[in-house]
Amino acid sequence: MTDKTVSLVLSSGGARGLAHIGVIQWLEEKGYDIQSVAGSSMGALVGGIYAAGELETYTNWVRALRQVDVLRLLDFSFEKQGLLKGERVVGTLKELVGDHTIEELGVSFTAVATNVEDNKEVWLNKGSLFSAIRASIAIPTLLAPAVYRGRALLDGSLINPIPISPTLRDKTDLTIAVNLSGSSEPAYGGTSEVITEVSDTGSYRRRVVQFVDALQQRLARNAEEEMGVFNLISSAMETMQVRLSRFILATHSPDVVIDVPRNSCSFFDFYRADEMIELGRERAARVLDNY
Repeated sequence: MTDKTVSLVLSSGGARGLAHIGVIQWLEEKGYDIQSVAGSSMGALVGGIYAAGELETYTNWVRALRQVDVLRLLDFSFEKQGLLKGERVVGTLKELVGDHTIEELGVSFTAVATNVEDNKEVWLNKGSLFSAIRASIAIPTLLAPAVYRGRALLDGSLINPIPISPTLRDKTDLTIAVNLSGSSEPAYGGTSEVITEVSDTGSYRRRVVQFVDALQQRLARNAEEEMGVFNLISSAMETMQVRLSRFILATHSPDVVIDVPRNSCSFFDFYRADEMIELGRERAARVLDNY
C-alpha cells in the first residue's frame, strides 16, 4: 500500500479508453490518492466521470452493454458537420451520473479540446462537466463541433492526445500518464466476435428489439459512405496521435507511463468493457509493481 498523491493523465483512444477504468481501480486499491485528472477525448469522459465520483455507476453500465446497445446510442444526423449528433449518448450519460459543475468536483479536472477557429488547445476546467466532455470528444466527421462559451470546439486529441501539460503545476508526488497509443502487440491482432443474438425470452420485447435493430441497420447502410470516410479519417488521426503522443511523452517526461496497445480493440468496441478494464488493471500492475 502507498499514500502517494497522483496527477493522472488519461489519453484519447475510443473504446480503448475503457482501460482507464481498470487503471483507476488498481490505483485506488493500492492506496494511491488521485488528486488531479487531465483527459483528452475518451480520457476526458472517463476522467470527468471519475472526478464526479460516479465511476462505479458508469462502469456497471458500460459492462452491461452489448454490441446492439452500442448501435442504439448512435443517433445519425447526416449533416455536413458530423455523422452523429452525439445527443443520445451524452443525454444517456447525464441521466446515468448527473451533470456537475467542474469547480465543485472532489478532484481537480481538466478536459482538453481544440479551438476550430485558431487551431489552439483549450483547457476546460470550469462550468458544466458534460459540456466540457462533449467538446473534448467532438471527433471530426463523426460528431459536430461543440459550442462551448461561444467557441466551436473539436476533439482534444487533434492537438494534445495525452494532456500532461495541465498537470505541470500540480503539487503531487507522481504524474502517471496512461497512453492508449502504445505499441501494437501480436496478441491483439485478431478481430473481435460479432454478437447479434437476441437472448430475451419475451416475444413482445424480442419484436421491439428486432425492430430497433433493423431500423439501426437501415440507417447504418444509408451512412455506409460516410462511415467509410470516417474510418479513413480515424486511421489518419490514429497515426497522427501515435506520433504526437511520442513527442509529448518525450517532451514532458511524466514519472510513470502505462502503455495500452493501440491494437487491443477497435474504436467502437465499447461492448468489450470487461476485457479492456482488466487490461488496464494488468498494465497498471505490470508498470507500478516494479516502480
